[in-house]
Amino acid sequence: MEQSIDALKDQLKEKGYKLTPQRKAILETILENPGHHLSTEEVYDIVRKRRSDIGLATVYRTLMLLSDLKVLSKINFEDGCVRYELCSCEDDHQHHHLICRKCGLIIEVEDLLDDLEKRIEKDYDFKITDHRLKFIGYCSSCKKTL
Repeated sequence: MEQSIDALKDQLKEKGYKLTPQRKAILETILENPGHHLSTEEVYDIVRKRRSDIGLATVYRTLMLLSDLKVLSKINFEDGCVRYELCSCEDDHQHHHLICRKCGLIIEVEDLLDDLEKRIEKDYDFKITDHRLKFIGYCSSCKKTL
């Protein structure tokens, strides 16, 4: 994890920002919870266990800043709160999500739309820079109880 923190520190520095202790604690929380898509309140609850001096407003402002700087991605699963995950620098696009209506389970799915994207760009003379896709349904456990 320290390598990732160092890389993120460099990324912030390039954009004119410092990695403050509060920002570091928030980034560590995101890094320690891969695939969890944490909300602001969830990040705050976890960070507060380490740094009792941090406030919800600081967490909120930091998540917004890191999102604006493209360190984090904001995700809306239409459940009433914004969630965050680290941006994937290797890919131009984000992965997709399967969201269970019953239990709220979120499953990440790799980007499978490359061929469709190329076709849309060709057929409509349109340059796609990003896309987001959510599948809403029922996970294997919840399907059994329908």
